Amino acid sequence: MSKQYDALVIGSGTAGQTAAYELNRSGLSVGMVEHSQRPGGTCALSGCQAKKWFYEGAETVARSRHLSGIGIAVPALANWLALRDAKNRFTAKVPDNTVNGLKKAGIDFIRGRGRFTDRNSISAGDQRLSARFIVVATGAVPMGLPIDGARLMATSTEFMELDRLPPRIIFIGGGFISFEFAHFAVRLGPPQTHCTILEAGPRPLGPFDQEMVGLLTEASAPEGIDIHCGMDITNIEKTGRAFTVTTKDGRQFEADLVVHGAGREPDIRDLDLDTAGIKSTRQGIAVNAKMATTNPYVYAVGDCAATVQLARVADAEAQVAAAEIISRVTGNRHDASMDYSAVPSVLFTYPQYGMVGATEDALKEEGAVYKKSVGKNLAWPTYQRVGMQSAAYKILSGKDGMLLGAHVLSDCATGLINTFTLAMVNRISVDDLYHQSIMTPYPSRESDIIYMLKPLLS
Repeated sequence: MSKQYDALVIGSGTAGQTAAYELNRSGLSVGMVEHSQRPGGTCALSGCQAKKWFYEGAETVARSRHLSGIGIAVPALANWLALRDAKNRFTAKVPDNTVNGLKKAGIDFIRGRGRFTDRNSISAGDQRLSARFIVVATGAVPMGLPIDGARLMATSTEFMELDRLPPRIIFIGGGFISFEFAHFAVRLGPPQTHCTILEAGPRPLGPFDQEMVGLLTEASAPEGIDIHCGMDITNIEKTGRAFTVTTKDGRQFEADLVVHGAGREPDIRDLDLDTAGIKSTRQGIAVNAKMATTNPYVYAVGDCAATVQLARVADAEAQVAAAEIISRVTGNRHDASMDYSAVPSVLFTYPQYGMVGATEDALKEEGAVYKKSVGKNLAWPTYQRVGMQSAAYKILSGKDGMLLGAHVLSDCATGLINTFTLAMVNRISVDDLYHQSIMTPYPSRESDIIYMLKPLLS
């Protein structure tokens, strides 16, 4: 069986769906290929959306603990199993909703593993499909690790399906997954839950600001989270119900559960990219600012591309790719292209860590001239009222008065960092942002922005 489309999308996650719907709305015939028995993608099923069920519970517990002695007599107690089941009631609907939504829009949903057979064609099971344009949106999978006994590690997906949390957990890798899940565990697990993060590099959370990461590390320790760096792990063994993690220098760590938190790698191995003339590296498929690959009729978006692995970045990339394809079909020009200079990132720990733009280390390496406003262990009324003692910020600006980067530790870092993101995207100067923020609803975390900016005023 064979069929011709204007556009084919490989992958049904957030990037693939965004691209498919954009192309479909422009009147193009669109087919989507997906091999998973649970369509919908990582974000909805076992990533961003799924983990938020645990974060909301963890934040409530953490906030109530911080308020102990200043108004809350009995801190909240979590029920891990109830949170998991609530999450599963949500995710259970995702596959059918995904397929039904596509079909209702007139997008063909094709089950099978997509493989390129030439520059404009793929196979999916026994079907042969061709298209004027193809969008690859296959996402990412847990990174392979050269550790003996690596099979004993639970994936992040498996962690979120546990019936209960054990009291001792080791997380391999010092990235997003390990930090967020460790913060979940110490709030949602049994009393005195202890988590250990083992990072191979010299420090965890490499893309984030080193000083701010240090402050987050300090805030994590009293909650029962220890972080060890320079850990070259060689072996994981299980004896009875316990696990032992051994490092190259002979150190050993014991736990009741070991979780793979070392990040994800592009899921592109089975695509036969070379057949279509598409270049890739371990970081993903090479793309330009229009998301085109080295094959001008194929685009790559989301976690499979060698860009930034964040869900909303994936959506933005999908919109750019779709706009470029539509432009090539219709002849109507467009100006859409990807700009990664103001991509916000938020760690859903407690406190949250949000950042956008450059880190101070990056500015130093560039030899850039910059100003900074820094505050640590903030005692502002907004944080006194919630008992938070670890709130902090760092705002970086250039000699032209424009924002270069913003970093926030807070219980509301998402809202704060979004304000700085919009300022950077819209080229709003520090002075203008300060004056525009004076009438922010008061008192709120956002109303504190004027205090962060004041030292930077020209």
